[in-house]
Amino acid sequence: MNVIDAHTHWFPAEWVQLIESEGAANGAEIGRNGHDQVTFRVPGMSYVFKPEYTDLEIRFKAMTAAAVAMHVLSLTSPTVYWAPAAFGLKLARLYNDRCSEVVSRYPERLLGLAAAPMQAPELAVQEIARAAKLPGLRGVYMATSINGTNLDEPEFDPVYAKCEELGWPIFLHPLNTVGAERMRKYHLRNLLGNPYDTGIAAASLIFGGVMDRFPKLEVVLAHAGGAFPALVGRMDHGAAVRPEIKLPRPPSEYVRRFHYDTITHNDQILLNLIHQVGADRVLLGSDHPADMGSVRPADTVERLSSLSGAERALILGGNAARLLKL
Repeated sequence: MNVIDAHTHWFPAEWVQLIESEGAANGAEIGRNGHDQVTFRVPGMSYVFKPEYTDLEIRFKAMTAAAVAMHVLSLTSPTVYWAPAAFGLKLARLYNDRCSEVVSRYPERLLGLAAAPMQAPELAVQEIARAAKLPGLRGVYMATSINGTNLDEPEFDPVYAKCEELGWPIFLHPLNTVGAERMRKYHLRNLLGNPYDTGIAAASLIFGGVMDRFPKLEVVLAHAGGAFPALVGRMDHGAAVRPEIKLPRPPSEYVRRFHYDTITHNDQILLNLIHQVGADRVLLGSDHPADMGSVRPADTVERLSSLSGAERALILGGNAARLLKL
């Protein structure tokens, strides 16, 4: 069967070149490290652009070794939200154009998620509408918050409306995580901050009414939904006793409004998630090529012997194929 990894990241070389040439003029500190790799820094965020993220030959070798047929490409940190709106749009357009080009070159191996300048929602809507006409792009990559603003703010509703209209899923991924100032040591900003931030994003979309205002909107949560699935019982209790929460149904009844990737790094936790939300809501994911990713994600699913063959097939590729309209 077609094994589809729905959570992978990629930078076009031209996109990195644009960051290097124009980033400083738009507020970023740009340099090169001892390996001659482009470095990027803005307040609260720094990044090194490594060849694993740009070189397709490295990627294809890793895919073969992992027995994965297709990667769904998306942007990752630093994305485009740090930039002034006009430059953010320029970065998003370049990413989407180049992503479409490589997907068109390797249609059996790659698929893409579009970038959008969410710091200017009106521009984001325009770019999503444009990107939807490009071959090979099938959804939108979005951070779990936009420059510190939660995703339930009304300013983002036109973006959700456009995605719902297009039938495009939104893939949510942490960026500048909550509480980062207390998680500088031990890589806690990633180990804990990423799943916490995903939980906040999911809760905001539920409590803020986004999932009710847009009943056909599809949202994918990275890292197996982070803290959201494990804490939804606490949210149910809070919704029952706290007057500031107004919902037509308990939060737990929204768990199947989301899709979740398989990145748990623990078989029992992944099984718990599958039992909680259903095998038809879980997508294979690796976070390739991040060091916090899963090198052989399909193996994780294959060794879950309590799943039926049909359930494994859905997770390994069937759900992604349905969601991304392959």
